[in-house]
Amino acid sequence: MRIVEYLDEAERSPFAGWFDGLDAQAAAKIAVALTRIEASNLSNVKPVGGGVAEFRIQWGAGYRIYFGQDGDELVILPAGGTKRRQQQDITQARQRWADYKQRKKEGN
Repeated sequence: MRIVEYLDEAERSPFAGWFDGLDAQAAAKIAVALTRIEASNLSNVKPVGGGVAEFRIQWGAGYRIYFGQDGDELVILPAGGTKRRQQQDITQARQRWADYKQRKKEGN
């Protein structure tokens, strides 16, 4: 699978903004998780609704990576977060996923 970060209308990546704020250990755990997703290893994944899935990382603050699949080969990353902010992060990920799909449909 190919991983691509969701970009908002201002061409900013909310995932990158979140990732850049992580400490080195957390960033390394997230990088390993992204490698697993890229290799189609989705054993720690559960759907959270609206076409969004959550990759759970059982370490530290309980990190989460939210993504949607666009076909069989493309994964879009709209958000990341922790267990503590899980509901807010899921809501944001769903909104960004819906925005991605709408803009793709419109050809932007």
